[in-house]
Amino acid sequence: MRRPVLHPVLALCTVLAIAPVTPAAHAQAAKPRTPATTTRTPAKRPTPAPLRAREPADAAALASDLESLIKASTRSGTWGVMVVSLTTGDTLYGKNVDDLLLPASTMKLYTSAIALERFGPAHQFRTEILRDGTLLADGTVDGDLIFVGAGDPTLAPRYAAWNEGVTPMNAIADLVVAAGITRVRGDLVGDASAFDDSRVPEGWRKRNLQAGYSARVSALSFNGNIAHVAVSPTATGAIVEFAQPVSGVGIRSSVTVRPNSRSASIRVWQDTIADLFRVSGWIGSLSKSRTYQVVVEQPERFTTAAFRAALEARGVVIDGRVRVGEAPASAQKVTAWASPPLAQLVATMNGESNNHFAELLFKNTARSTGNIGSAAVANESLQTFLADRVGVSPQAVYAADGSGLSTLDRVTPRSMVALLGYTAMAPWGAVLQASLPVAGQTETLRTRMRRTAAEGNLRGKTGTTGEVTSLGGYVTARNGEELAFAFIYNGSELWRARDAIDAMGVTLASFSR
Repeated sequence: MRRPVLHPVLALCTVLAIAPVTPAAHAQAAKPRTPATTTRTPAKRPTPAPLRAREPADAAALASDLESLIKASTRSGTWGVMVVSLTTGDTLYGKNVDDLLLPASTMKLYTSAIALERFGPAHQFRTEILRDGTLLADGTVDGDLIFVGAGDPTLAPRYAAWNEGVTPMNAIADLVVAAGITRVRGDLVGDASAFDDSRVPEGWRKRNLQAGYSARVSALSFNGNIAHVAVSPTATGAIVEFAQPVSGVGIRSSVTVRPNSRSASIRVWQDTIADLFRVSGWIGSLSKSRTYQVVVEQPERFTTAAFRAALEARGVVIDGRVRVGEAPASAQKVTAWASPPLAQLVATMNGESNNHFAELLFKNTARSTGNIGSAAVANESLQTFLADRVGVSPQAVYAADGSGLSTLDRVTPRSMVALLGYTAMAPWGAVLQASLPVAGQTETLRTRMRRTAAEGNLRGKTGTTGEVTSLGGYVTARNGEELAFAFIYNGSELWRARDAIDAMGVTLASFSR
């Protein structure tokens, strides 16, 4: 999974106490002495032999080669591996195929499949703008304007390119203006009731919760639920402001400017009690402007504040405040904004291994059955789909989240290969397959398996955490057979295991019979 840096790295200097060396002492130190006792230098641990891909000429050789690579790779941990020929239907290799293992981001294969199965590749998530009050002839809403989230992960400036250069938030504000609204006498309300109130999935480690890859989960999300705060030195003090326009959420700064310095030491955090962002520390007077990111603890409020800024930039006056609440049943529709098609969302999720996309898509699958979006219902929906359509036991998969970040997630290699087999035949299968990174060429596999038989051939979803490395996907063997595979390692020897996974992937691409 991609892990953005939370704050700029500040240089830390460790001071070591070193006694001054006098000339006499130096001469004494330089004079060789015979040790009173003989000491032995501990033997170095031998460097493991490099793992090399094989070119098996039959199924038995393939199984033997994969087993050898696994045995040569790690001394500890647990492997789960399965390889099936989709062309012939036979299993070419299996190891611990029914063990429940942590999948890391290969869990996104399951999230992709259940989302595409439930909604179809063309589905769009619609963010609605409602009014709870009469729209007067002069364009005034005599009441509240309500921003209703639908779990669209693309409400962020970076996706302006998907909308002819206009950011989604600005595009929604344009729709409101086009609907004739010029003023709101009431509040601007953010409604995130499409999802449950659990912003942090069960099983996410507390130590990761301020990292950008584990942002909060909400039906109303903006900028991946990451706030960027810019700090700049001036002659009269530090200027501290949101990098993206936000109106209705405050910043309180105690940042000072340190003369004749190019460095900085800044802390940014969200004070949810005082309902504002706090920024402290110092920045050098010679420093360039610096931008810091922080995970937003109240995404629906922050998103609504960004929407307010977009409206105000277009001359819409909001008399009330920004708040969070649920739209009344009597509220009337003003306009709506549609996300890009699900096929595009899945491509971004799998290509970048984007956890934010995965969590919103996963919870939305629960809504496909008429429920509020929750991980628990989404897991039940996934298990039902796997049992009814894929032929996988419900006990073979447990999804506490949609991204694979949870320490509670479990899948079996058999379930992953069965899902890949079902995907290859599903009406939406080509969409999921096209979303997977390509060995040696794109996204999370662009630097792996280069200049091998797997380059440009193997497609797979990677998975990486502090205790998992995994890869699940497809590869065409040298004889033209289409193979589906699941490689999952749980343990501490991650780099060595990843090398083995790459060697096994190349071995599959080199296989013939």
